[in-house]
Amino acid sequence: MQVEAFTFNSFMTNSYLCHDEGEAVLVDASCNTEAERQEVLDVIDNNDLTVRHLLLTHAHVDHIFGCRFFEDHFDARFQAHEASVPFIERAEEQAVAFGVEVEPPSVPTTFLSEGDAVTFGGVTLEVLHTPGHSPDSISFVDEASQQALTGDVLFQNSIGRTQGLPETSRSQLLDSITEKLLPLGDETRIYPGHGPETTIGRERYQNPFVKEALGDSGGAGRAGPMGSAQ
Repeated sequence: MQVEAFTFNSFMTNSYLCHDEGEAVLVDASCNTEAERQEVLDVIDNNDLTVRHLLLTHAHVDHIFGCRFFEDHFDARFQAHEASVPFIERAEEQAVAFGVEVEPPSVPTTFLSEGDAVTFGGVTLEVLHTPGHSPDSISFVDEASQQALTGDVLFQNSIGRTQGLPETSRSQLLDSITEKLLPLGDETRIYPGHGPETTIGRERYQNPFVKEALGDSGGAGRAGPMGSAQ
């Protein structure tokens, strides 16, 4: 699986175009301007890709700015966890709270839950339910290539924010990391919702939040603006 990464909008949110054998999935359409949307379309066109699925790791406002555009463009709806529905329905209210505007995506008609699979090209993405930062948080894992897209669950040196956002749980988030992500193996490459890519091994041994959860005190970080704990 090849992963094309983009960083968009004032929250510096990552969006990913994953492709294999001429087919692709778009994960978290965070693009907020015409130029940002065109950047994604150019990669699709230049690689002659057919987009098979539109996917959301979770429906916080910084991850959905471009969703309606791509729904209209590809005549498809984003697939997400069922718990995303209230967030999508309140997206405009959520946007006001952060001083931005958003055109919400449609309410999904295809819900993804633990153990589901999303296929494109020769790739099968396994769905893991990884709540804590948000109840609808899911991660997409390509076991064959040891790659995972984790949304705002695990970052380089940090974890998803659990303060000042609705329906968060630090203990649940740490359980998602230790019980769902760490077992993927140290070589697994992580593509997070914010910041640079990393690996499970790096975060197991260097991330202070993960070390704390595993009983190796690494100290606590400070809360950041949207996705990250630090």
